[in-house]
Amino acid sequence: MPSDKTIGGGDDSFNTFSETGTGKHVPRAVFVDLEPTVINEVHNGTCHQLFHPEQLVTGKEDAANNYDLLAKGGHYIIGKEITDLNLDRIWKLDAQCTGLQGFLVFHSFGWGTGSGFTSLLMECLFVDYGKKRSSPFTQSPRFDGALNVDLTEFQTNLVPYTHIHFPLATYAPVISAEKAYHEQLTMSIRTNACFEPASQMLKCDSRNGKYMACCLLPDVVPKDVNAAVATIKTKRSIQFVDWCPTGFKVGINYQPLTVSLVEIWPKYSERCAC
Repeated sequence: MPSDKTIGGGDDSFNTFSETGTGKHVPRAVFVDLEPTVINEVHNGTCHQLFHPEQLVTGKEDAANNYDLLAKGGHYIIGKEITDLNLDRIWKLDAQCTGLQGFLVFHSFGWGTGSGFTSLLMECLFVDYGKKRSSPFTQSPRFDGALNVDLTEFQTNLVPYTHIHFPLATYAPVISAEKAYHEQLTMSIRTNACFEPASQMLKCDSRNGKYMACCLLPDVVPKDVNAAVATIKTKRSIQFVDWCPTGFKVGINYQPLTVSLVEIWPKYSERCAC
C-alpha cells in the first residue's frame, strides 16, 4: 500500500495499482500458492491480462491435506523454497512506490499456504520492512474521507495502544431483499447495527468483550451520526475499557456502495456506515 498521489488524479483507491507507459493499471499484488492449481485459475481466467505474470508465484507441490504437515510443509520445507522469490517480487513492487505505507495481506486459515507459508512470509516481511503496517481489510484506504484513509495513521487514529488490539470491521445495514423496501432505517438503527454480530466481517460476539475505540465512516450529515453516537453512550449498549482513553471517532465517507448489493437496496446505497 504506497502513498502515491500521482495515479488516478490523487484518488487513494488507485494506490494499489501502478500505471504503465500505455496507461494500463496493473495491481500492486503478489499471488502465492504452494501448488499451481489455484494460480493457474488466474492464469487462465478472464482477467489474466490484468496481472503481471511475474506476480503469480507458485510452488511445485502442496503442503498436503494433513495438519501434521501444516507447519513442516508450509513453513519449514516447501515454503522456504519460494520465500526468496516472493520477497524479490515484493521488493520490485516496493521499488515502484514513492513511499510504502504497508501491506494488505489476504490468506486462508489452515493447511500449508494459508497458515504455514503465510506465517513464514510475515516473519520475513517483519525482518525486511520493520514496522510497516499489515492489514487484512481495505475499506479505510479505499474509501475517500477525512479520517483513517492512510495505513500509517490507521493504528494511531483508531486505537491508543499498538500491541493489544484486534481491529474488527463491520458493515451496516445488511438486510434481506424482502425487507429492503419496507424497512425505515434511521442513522441510529444503522449505527447500532454496526455492533451486532450479524454485521461483522469476523465470526465473534463482541458483546462479550470491551472496546478500546470505535471509528464510524458513514456518508451522512455529521449531526445525525453524532446524535446516534450520543444515544449509544446514553444507553451504554456497548462497553469500553476503563484503563485508557476511549470513545468514538467519526469520518464522513462519500463513497457509496459499488457492489451488486446496491440492486437489492438502492435506497440505502449512499447511506451506509462501516
